[in-house]
Amino acid sequence: MVCLCACKAGTQAPTPLTTVNAPTQTPTPLTTINAPQGGKIVYGPVNGATTQGAAMAKMLSTVHNNSGEKPQIGRVFQFTGTNLVGVFFTVTDHPDGNLPLAGMVIAAATGPNQVEAAMVYDLASRFGQTVNPMLQQLSGVWHPGASSPAAGTAPASAGNGGGSVPASQGGSNIPLHPVSAPDNSASVGIPDGWTLDPNSGHGAIVVHGPNGEQIGLELMKGAIDPTHPFRARSDAHGQLEGPPGAVVIYPYRGDPAKEFEGILQAWRTSNSKGPVKLQGLKTQIVTNIPNPNTNQCVTADGQVDLQDGTGMQKLGALLCIYNDQTTFKQWGNYVITFYQLNYEPMAVAQKDSALISAITNTYKQNSQVMQQQGQQMMAQKQQSDQQIMAQSQAAVDRIHQIGAQATARMNATEAANSTEQSSWEAGQNANARNAQGFSNYLLDQSVVQNNYTGAHATTWNSAAEGLVKADPNKYSYVNTPNYIPGTDY
Repeated sequence: MVCLCACKAGTQAPTPLTTVNAPTQTPTPLTTINAPQGGKIVYGPVNGATTQGAAMAKMLSTVHNNSGEKPQIGRVFQFTGTNLVGVFFTVTDHPDGNLPLAGMVIAAATGPNQVEAAMVYDLASRFGQTVNPMLQQLSGVWHPGASSPAAGTAPASAGNGGGSVPASQGGSNIPLHPVSAPDNSASVGIPDGWTLDPNSGHGAIVVHGPNGEQIGLELMKGAIDPTHPFRARSDAHGQLEGPPGAVVIYPYRGDPAKEFEGILQAWRTSNSKGPVKLQGLKTQIVTNIPNPNTNQCVTADGQVDLQDGTGMQKLGALLCIYNDQTTFKQWGNYVITFYQLNYEPMAVAQKDSALISAITNTYKQNSQVMQQQGQQMMAQKQQSDQQIMAQSQAAVDRIHQIGAQATARMNATEAANSTEQSSWEAGQNANARNAQGFSNYLLDQSVVQNNYTGAHATTWNSAAEGLVKADPNKYSYVNTPNYIPGTDY
């Protein structure tokens, strides 16, 4: 394997990284290239990897082992028009002077149980300027299977720390400038002529193009199954809790590929928008998400008429459903997230393809602001609970005067508040738990439990397998839904 070492800072050609063989009997035949503009290019088959997720995990494990810390990874994406998947990462290279690095790992399935991977990386301060030239150079020498990232289709870096981000389109570079949501919870790079929707916030970003393009990123809402027995009782008069637009009403039945159109229509209804007409819709379940029984994701492509006079548009989406079984069985609540939802007029859809990918992959959340917003929401909830308690006490005093009817009304109100809080808390905890589960999957790690003491530990899959096989009565694997907050994530 190639050991990840540091690229030396400066304007001269980068110092070559050290390449050594990993301590295995059959070293992986990866090729390393010094990019003339700076940075490193690594590519080749990945021994032992039978899926794209496993190949990326092995590459990121190498980064982890040789830099001395776990790399921070972004959202997995697919290169437009190819079978290639990729993920951005950042890491500090401790052995070579604590240099901050940024890079991208790409994986391609080349045959049954055969995968190749590539990695490009550079100093974080200049990765935004060198990533596209490195990807163009990579496409000239790396040809996994029948498809490879063509020159001009490379996504822009999400980790350049501000300034312009070069995005390739039709062989020319289009500079992207960063814009942030009004609450500074997230940012994205857009070219001149594009605008940020002022309603963006709480981690969600929506941007509009000059030709009617629209890109939505990290759009999340709570959802309710109106046919759930609890809903049938509590919503007998057709009233569902939550302010307008806050909740999607849809009877989800567990298959996002079959139900994508229904979910999209219900989503638009929650936003006070009319139904759309879909043509040529193609959906595909994303299979490299941990715990598919509770975390289901689907990609969707096709054509859509928004019924607003703009005509037929190209639709692209990545939709995920989090369906916590306990919460869903008790209350009928679940969570819908459109990690990406694009509308592009057909006249410009093909031309904008690379640009859309570039914009999408510059999305970045401000974790500090998101954490502060979460804390503020919890504080507001606590204050609301105190007010409710005070109001409830006053109501109790009145109840002694007006009888059992008022008591029943108050209890119903408290149950509705509890339901809403349970849904929100479940969604927040699910996001954190599943993000850690996906990180463990990419980094080839597992959580193991000592069955005698109940203690948990995160370790490499090889070590975990050794423990469980050696003493299955004492050790067992821990699935993502059973992760312990504060210990496993």
